[in-house]
Amino acid sequence: MPELIPVIDLMQGQVVHARRGDRQAYQPLRSRLVEGCAPEAVVDALIAATGAGHLYIADLDAIRGLGDHRAQIAALVARHPAIEFWVDGGFAGAAAARALHAATGALPILGSETLTEPAALATLAATGVPALLSLDHRGGLPLGPAWAHDATGWPARVIAMELARVGADSGPDLALIARLRALRPQVSVIAAGGVRDAADLAALDAAGVPAVLVASALHDGRL
Repeated sequence: MPELIPVIDLMQGQVVHARRGDRQAYQPLRSRLVEGCAPEAVVDALIAATGAGHLYIADLDAIRGLGDHRAQIAALVARHPAIEFWVDGGFAGAAAARALHAATGALPILGSETLTEPAALATLAATGVPALLSLDHRGGLPLGPAWAHDATGWPARVIAMELARVGADSGPDLALIARLRALRPQVSVIAAGGVRDAADLAALDAAGVPAVLVASALHDGRL
């Protein structure tokens, strides 16, 4: 089965529940795993529930250009040194991603939605900063510049992000994943958006997906 990678979405100092990429409408998290929406408590609960080795953070304030959660992220990394944290901070290029890595130790996620520097991934690799590329989509349409979706420039791991399915209880976008895997078979495609239950995990496993980002199905007890 694919590895479960828990997701937390940070907004104004708390964890919120992401739904369909409509960030203005996100509400504070309500979960069966933990009381409240303090990042430390939520992360502790997710790691305890899944035994995760990786954890994904979407810094929604940074993505929207409204500040960031760098200090809280650094504290979470220090609190869980055995976990590899991945952070989407709305990076436009290498400099901001490298600064996040230096300040927190987390791996930057370069999202095609906000990426504007074509050489960002190569620059990070040359300076020893590992990074992942999130191929962001909404309703099947790629977000961001066309060159970010050109498979020739992809790193070893990419994320197939379908924002319209996040928190929507609609299942993973298997067609998108198949298309991306066909473009670069040697690249690991990590699924994001829509996972509901064990049947979805089985379908992703059959599709060759090694890992999947999950939030809602963990918090409401379906996984």
